[in-house]
Amino acid sequence: MIVAMQEKATEDQIDAVIDALVESGVNVHRTTGSTQTILAAVGPTAGLDLRKFELLSGVLYVHRITAPYKLAGRAFRPEGTVVEFPNGATIGGKQVAVIAGPCAIENREQIFTIAKCVKAAGAGFLRGGAFKPRSSPYAFQGLGIPGLQLMHEAAQEYGLLTVTEVMEISQIEAMLPFTDCFQVGARNMQNFNLLRELGQIRRPVLLKRGIAATIEELLLSSEYILAGGNYDVILCERGIRTYETSTRNTMDIAAIPVIHKLSHLPIVGDPSHGTGRRDMVPAMAKAAVAAGADAILVEIHPNADKAASDAAQTLYLDQFEQLMGELRVIAAAVGRTL
Repeated sequence: MIVAMQEKATEDQIDAVIDALVESGVNVHRTTGSTQTILAAVGPTAGLDLRKFELLSGVLYVHRITAPYKLAGRAFRPEGTVVEFPNGATIGGKQVAVIAGPCAIENREQIFTIAKCVKAAGAGFLRGGAFKPRSSPYAFQGLGIPGLQLMHEAAQEYGLLTVTEVMEISQIEAMLPFTDCFQVGARNMQNFNLLRELGQIRRPVLLKRGIAATIEELLLSSEYILAGGNYDVILCERGIRTYETSTRNTMDIAAIPVIHKLSHLPIVGDPSHGTGRRDMVPAMAKAAVAAGADAILVEIHPNADKAASDAAQTLYLDQFEQLMGELRVIAAAVGRTL
C-alpha cells in the first residue's frame, strides 16, 4: 500500500501517518522525493480500510499496490532512483556510467594496466572478479581477497570505484574494505539468504538477472534487498538462456525500457555476458544505451585472447577505447551524457 503525502505535509503529519500504519501491523518504508514524501506499507495490508488513512492530515492519496513487488515498483519512487557514490559518481541520473574491467583479476600488472585504460577512456568504475562462480570446478576460481586488494589499490591510484561479485554471506565482511559496489551474479539472483544480508548493509548492490529469470522474478529478488532498508539497488540485464545457439545468451534489450516502466531502480546493460562474443559486444552496448540503460558493464583485458576467464567475450583495450567514443555519440542522441 502506498501513502502519498501532500507536498507541504509537515514532519509531525508524516510521523502521525507512520505511527498509524505501524499500529495497523505493517512495516513502513519512507522515501522523500523532490516534491513529496511517499510511505510504502509492507505486510498484511489486504484487510486495511484505506479511508482510515486518507482522512489523516497531510495525506494526498492512498492506493493498494497490486504488483507482488512493493518497494521495487515505480510508485515507491516515481521520479526514479539515482544511486550515489562517495566520490560523487552516480548510476541512474542523466549520465550513463561505464563499468569496465577483467572478468577475473589475475595479477598486479594486469589490473593496474586495465585501471589506467578505464580512467583514460573516461569510465568511472573498475570491475573485476576475485571470487569466480565457474561452471567447472577445475576452472580458475579467482584470487580471493588478495585479488580484491590489488583492484582496490589500482582503483585508488586512478580515482575509480570498484565493482566485484560476492558469492556468499561469509565473504561480505572481508570484502567491505575493498568494494564500492557488490555484484550479485546471475547464479545467485535467487539466493535469498544472501540478498537479505545485503539488505542489511549500506553499500550499493548490482543485481544481475538470472539466466532463465523473468523480469518479475528479477524485481522480486531486488525486493529482498530493499526490504532490508538498502535502497541502493542497481539491476542488470545480462542475457537470458533461450533456444538460440548463435550467442552465449540472448540479450533482452526490451527488458531495459520494461524495467524503467515498472520500477524506479536503475538498469545496467551487460553485453559481454549478453552475447558471449567479442565481435557483438560493441553493437549491443550501443543498443543498450539507446534503449535507456543507465550504465554499461563490459569485460576488457590487455591480452583478451589469453584472459583467464571469459576470453571470447572480452574486449581488447583499444576496442574499449573506440567503443567509449561511439557510446558518447549514442548517449548524446538520446539526451544523455557519458
